Amino acid sequence: MKTVLVPTDFNVESTKIIDALMQSQHEKLNIIFLHAFKLSDSVTDMLMLNYRSRDYENISDEFYAQLNHYKSKYASQLNLGIEYFYGSTVVAFKNFLEALDVACIAYPKAYNFKPINKYSIDPKFLTGRSGCEVMELDIIDHDVNENLIETKMHERTLQNVNV
Repeated sequence: MKTVLVPTDFNVESTKIIDALMQSQHEKLNIIFLHAFKLSDSVTDMLMLNYRSRDYENISDEFYAQLNHYKSKYASQLNLGIEYFYGSTVVAFKNFLEALDVACIAYPKAYNFKPINKYSIDPKFLTGRSGCEVMELDIIDHDVNENLIETKMHERTLQNVNV
């Protein structure tokens, strides 16, 4: 099983990368959605680091519902998780990647960092220097059934119009 890290702001749109990953990888995947925070300078915040349940309040019910949808869609091929990284050094991030046994990091091609609170940091600063493979994937909606209209004109119709 290959572990893929996906930096996110927990926007529902960011879950679309799951379809792109499942099509690009032909093995069972462990996908971890990650948001990075710098550590506060406050001693009180440092002491409360273990009590970070309030960080999970940043994740909408719609995001969880979409993860559950993908869990059922790819039941035998996929594990999903959510993690937070607290720190701002590449060394700490490398240790984090090693602890999670991350094989690669995946971003959507149109990735745009959006902080979820004042301590959020752009993960590209860390991922680009981590030494881990970084992929950029198109996150098009793979399940959309398009209603296409045939626009081909038959030869006889064209001849009649040209006369």
